[in-house]
Order: sequence, then C-alpha cells, then structure tokens
Amino acid sequence: MGQKIAGTCYVKVDGAQLTIKGGCEAALMEVKRTTLVPGYFKEEERKPSLKVTALHTPDFPLKQLVNGTDMTITCELSNGKVYVLAGAYLVGEPVSKGDEGEIALEFDGIKGAWQ
Repeated sequence: MGQKIAGTCYVKVDGAQLTIKGGCEAALMEVKRTTLVPGYFKEEERKPSLKVTALHTPDFPLKQLVNGTDMTITCELSNGKVYVLAGAYLVGEPVSKGDEGEIALEFDGIKGAWQ
C-alpha cells in the first residue's frame, strides 16, 4: 500500500495562513557535521530557519511579516510532519514578483523543532 509523502504544505505565521506555492524547506538537524579525516568530524550549530514561496494574495499579511521580530511559524507537511519555528523574523530581501504573483520568504528564528 502506498503512503502519501508529498502534496500540499500549510504555513501559518502567528495564526495568519499563507497560501504557498511549491514546498517548504527546513533543516532536519540542529548541527552541520563536516568530516575532518575518516572517522573524525566537527559540528557547527545551524541556525533554525524556514524557506517558503508564498502567493501575494490580496489578504497577504505583509505588515505583520515585515514588522514581526518574534513570530511563531508552523509549517504542516502533507505527510503529517510539522515544523515549528519560534522567535522568527524575516531575513534577506523578500521581493514581490508581480508577474508571477509570488514572494520568496526566508525566516530565521531562535528555535526550530520537528513534531
């Protein structure tokens, strides 16, 4: 029997649901490991983050996202997995692509956790 692992992704930012185009991208590990020589590695802390491409709908919460510096973002995947990013804020330079009606958003935060 097959299992659903891909499909619609739902993202809420402080309770406001975004309409998402494509998927979401969140790290699976809290550290980045690099091999120094076989059998030995170093670990570096990764920043908790989430990347999404949202549609720039008429009810898009632009002011809320631009001004938010302590947001909670919940990303629910169609396979039932949920990623929560706490203490989140926008990073980079998000721009609206008017011809495609979408906005690429990248959030960093204080704590990211898979549930």
